[in-house]
Amino acid sequence: MRKSRVAIIGAGLAATPHALALNELRDEAEVIGVVGRSRERLEQFTDTYGFPVAESFDAVLKDPRVDAVLVLTPPHTHLEFVEQAAAEGKHVLLEKPLDVSLARAERTVVACREAGVQLGVVFQNRFRPAVQRLAALAKSGALGALAYAGVSLRWWRPQSYYDESGRGTYARDGGGVLMTQAIHSLDILTWLAGEVSSVVAATGTTSLHSMEAEDFASAALTFESGAVGHMLATTAAYPGFPERIELVGTNGTAVLEGGHLRVFFHDGRVDGFHDPSSSGFGAKPMDFSHTAHRDLLRDFFAAMREERAPLVTGDDALRVQRLIERITNSGGHCQ
Repeated sequence: MRKSRVAIIGAGLAATPHALALNELRDEAEVIGVVGRSRERLEQFTDTYGFPVAESFDAVLKDPRVDAVLVLTPPHTHLEFVEQAAAEGKHVLLEKPLDVSLARAERTVVACREAGVQLGVVFQNRFRPAVQRLAALAKSGALGALAYAGVSLRWWRPQSYYDESGRGTYARDGGGVLMTQAIHSLDILTWLAGEVSSVVAATGTTSLHSMEAEDFASAALTFESGAVGHMLATTAAYPGFPERIELVGTNGTAVLEGGHLRVFFHDGRVDGFHDPSSSGFGAKPMDFSHTAHRDLLRDFFAAMREERAPLVTGDDALRVQRLIERITNSGGHCQ
């Protein structure tokens, strides 16, 4: 099996789990180089993980050895990196969200589609073992017809998190808790429950944070299937609690809290599964295992070799971003 050869764009916080994962996938992938803005941070990152430094992004694009780029930079930079990479025939694995606005997000998907390259998006939670169990259960029909689907994400981020330049702003991040934290759970919700047909929502910023965008959002949802649902997301719930996803069907109810899945069937059966890994719901955003990133990367490399779509596509990410925009626009932002 030929190794996939990749370049990493960005050496910040988001790059750490990818680096750990890539070092476990050395038999499947080779890092050709890393590009970063800060020379000091770049050298520290490459020294830590044993990767070479790339001369520049342009050099990466012109390097015939590079099959794909992993774009792990802040959201407002994504579109330009993706357009340039796609134009040079490089596949793209992009950190969420696609970009800071729906218009720019749509352009990232179009750029890769028109260039005929793969676009994968880093919704790594789909690869967590308990989520995989939940997905298999939902897609098998074991729960019956879906009646209700909901998400509750009560996380905590201290003010120091938002004191970082650009954090929680519309210009750099595209929003607050919805685009940065809840987007993962909303991806799973729409993956398993389908498209949303109507939204009634409210967003706001609590007194616990000084920030431009929202740290709280709530919405009542109706799905195209006819199921009803809700979502609640905040980063103001000290000290932070595991996220909860609930699917209620005509045959039973599945409840996923963090990595703990419980299933209650109408015939009296109770099933369960526990994955002890965390999801970074407290004051330490990176307090989670890199194994889901590893499995996402492995799927993306396989998709490149097999010329198939990865498990998480640009269209999947667009579906979530359209929902987030509808939630944001539905009730306005209350400061």
